[in-house]
Amino acid sequence: MTVKNAELKISAGLPSQFPSDGMAQIAFSGRSNVGKSTLINVIMGRKSLARVSSTPGKTITVNFYEINREFYLVDMPGYGYARRSPEQKKQWSKLTDGYYTADGSHGTLKAVAQLIDLKTGPSADDITMMEWLSESELDWFIVATKTDKLNNTERKKALDNLGEMVDGVDIIPFSGLTGEGKENILKRILLAVKSKK
Repeated sequence: MTVKNAELKISAGLPSQFPSDGMAQIAFSGRSNVGKSTLINVIMGRKSLARVSSTPGKTITVNFYEINREFYLVDMPGYGYARRSPEQKKQWSKLTDGYYTADGSHGTLKAVAQLIDLKTGPSADDITMMEWLSESELDWFIVATKTDKLNNTERKKALDNLGEMVDGVDIIPFSGLTGEGKENILKRILLAVKSKK
């Protein structure tokens, strides 16, 4: 896939701001600081399309990046950030719960890319999210980030452990440093975008 046009279309702080134009959407889910912004920048070939925050969990918005005027990459706000106030946590829940309903994404959510930090392994929040995705009717796959931080033995063990947790779910290793996995992620996104489901 050649990325001819990529731009931040909407930064939604309320479910009412989600786009309703019928374009396919691929959501990126994961805990704060797992590397969602880095992933989006690397696979789109842009250095600063998605802003990489120096303060994890600082921004609570759902960011819609319009790609080639054909579909959206949807950067969900990171979860599991301990320093959030109760009010911020309430806002996070309202936004994410609102998005994952058919009404919120207007039935155009084609797949969810669940990011897992391969070095630290799945957190309790990651496991909860994966269990929810498994029970949902959504198409989803895992992007195992930060693979460059492990040696070959550690990497194999971590990927094997992850595979045992989510039998039958695609797992794509990714490194923002080396670009490993970029093409496989793009292929998986295109497959979902073109799905008739």
